[in-house]
Amino acid sequence: MQTLEQDRIASLVEAQNKAARLFHEVEARGLIRVGIMESELNQEIYDLAQKMFGVDKYWHKRIVRAGSNTLKPYDENPPDLRITEDDIVFLDLGPVFEDWEADFGRTFVVGNDPRKHQLRHDIESAFAEGKRYFHAHSGIKSNEFFHYIVSLAEKAGWEFGGPIAGHLIGQFPHERIPNDKISLYVHPENPLRMREPDAEGNPRHWILEIHFVDRAREIGGFYEELLTI
Repeated sequence: MQTLEQDRIASLVEAQNKAARLFHEVEARGLIRVGIMESELNQEIYDLAQKMFGVDKYWHKRIVRAGSNTLKPYDENPPDLRITEDDIVFLDLGPVFEDWEADFGRTFVVGNDPRKHQLRHDIESAFAEGKRYFHAHSGIKSNEFFHYIVSLAEKAGWEFGGPIAGHLIGQFPHERIPNDKISLYVHPENPLRMREPDAEGNPRHWILEIHFVDRAREIGGFYEELLTI
């Protein structure tokens, strides 16, 4: 018989797999294309998610960013841009599947710009390296892990673009503390161990966010999914 924690893990993985299928379909259908506005693409993805999975609930705002907007962290709301030739685009979505949250981010390159393709490759590699490091250091604290992720950006020749490198995930709505933007995040000022259990004694599950930028060229890349599973 599965334990409650095994059920939680299975539900989180299933939600993420559905998000991955959605992103695959977005790319396969050619929705990310030259000439479309970010807002229009956002709506098309929302409609597709409803059609595929009946999703109409997102636990955070849907992010579609192109060009210079890919420099902007989550909390900003930059002007709506149109996707252009040789552009770079990232999606950051938080769909809720049957009351379980997913948080999934990927970067897409429209065209053949080698620097943009290198950025997409480097954020994928950094995610894999960050996940290996996390699982090799059982007592790691959030601030320690944040600084390690920043070091991966520097090692690859980029700048880390966000104020955090991840956060908690779970059953909707996941554990939150009102007005607390530190203790439940992979934040440079959070000294808590990431494997500390939640208030009910359950293991916490985390998302890892990789956001690398090149401010001189005004491009950024984003990669996000489950860290602990």
